[in-house]
Amino acid sequence: MSPYDDAVLVLKEYEDQPELRDVYLAHLAEHPDGMYKPCPAGHVTASALVIDPSRGQVLLTLHRKLNMWLQMGGHCEPGDATVAAAALREATEESGIADLTLLPGGPVRLDRHPIPNACQWHLDVQYAALAPAGAAATVSDESLDVRWFGYDEVADVADASVVRLVERTRARLAARA
Repeated sequence: MSPYDDAVLVLKEYEDQPELRDVYLAHLAEHPDGMYKPCPAGHVTASALVIDPSRGQVLLTLHRKLNMWLQMGGHCEPGDATVAAAALREATEESGIADLTLLPGGPVRLDRHPIPNACQWHLDVQYAALAPAGAAATVSDESLDVRWFGYDEVADVADASVVRLVERTRARLAARA
């Protein structure tokens, strides 16, 4: 299965946010190159909120270009077999934590946001990645900083999209308990 086919399947199976999901599916139907950065109409991206439930914390990166605290994530690459693999790769690269595992159940949420450059939109497929208890993070070349924040601290440093991702991730964790 190609990464494109995987993305379509993942999105078709995603039951939340049906209107936004349909926007993603329509984009992919109109743009066979819609998985990758060169697509000028926008492209699918993959991200993961790194979470350590044992500490009640999430790891955010201070994005070098945007100067915002965000979850780990970025562009899908041709070597990524799936959208989930892209999210896990990005989270591992940007956090420096080798033993991350994706929270079961597929994407946690979707977030479509405009990008201030040649590309019009990022169609972000957002996962959650569980960090081993007490994991230490390192700063990547794409970040100015990485830092653990308590769940209740996120709203003070990050935008509403990250807050919603934390809320959805916590709800999924609670449903598993």
